[in-house]
Amino acid sequence: MNRKLIYIFITSFFISLNIQAQENDTLKVKEKYGLRLGIDLSKPINALLDKNISGFEIQGDFRVYKNYYIAAELGYDDKTTDEDYLNFTTQGSYIKVGVNYNAYKNWKGMNNEVFVGVRYGLGFFSQTLNSYTPNVSGTYFIPATTEPNTKFENLTAQWAEFIFGIKVETLKNFYLGASVSLKSIINTKEPENFKNLYIPGFNRVYLNNTGVGFNYTLSYLIPLFKK
Repeated sequence: MNRKLIYIFITSFFISLNIQAQENDTLKVKEKYGLRLGIDLSKPINALLDKNISGFEIQGDFRVYKNYYIAAELGYDDKTTDEDYLNFTTQGSYIKVGVNYNAYKNWKGMNNEVFVGVRYGLGFFSQTLNSYTPNVSGTYFIPATTEPNTKFENLTAQWAEFIFGIKVETLKNFYLGASVSLKSIINTKEPENFKNLYIPGFNRVYLNNTGVGFNYTLSYLIPLFKK
């Protein structure tokens, strides 16, 4: 009787180990690695709402490790800004490169992101001063608007960004995303007697050479391999 109980116990033990091993194998899901390409949806939307704005941005990232991605953005801006005392047009291109870290722990088979990242940005652009009105105090002299149409070319800017965003796989390999970025200028080349108030890729320049950015993205993952 005791031998039978021991035999049953040993047999049950090995059967349970085999079942557990099979369950562990089923939990091992290979994750997709590849190149994800997309566009910034906010730029065409802004162009539809405001005739003084046009441009595009192409984005891409590549997963190099479980939660780490190399990322880059390439774009072009053409924007006319109308301030209280001046009107100017900014035209130029930019590139941003950096890394993202995905802080979201996905369920098995999912590939969503809640990420933080950093970027180095470099812009090449021109500024055209369309018109300006001297800020004259008092009411004795009436300020007259001047239209010099002066163009300043070969301008550059370098900046750093800190980014927080999300990317959600809505359909197979298709992702919708949104992000906000805080920016700070490292170095900029400005024309004489004119400050770069808007920089392509950086957007509006605020006090202390800081800026913010928002975007909405649609991207597609080209799966190259799984591991």
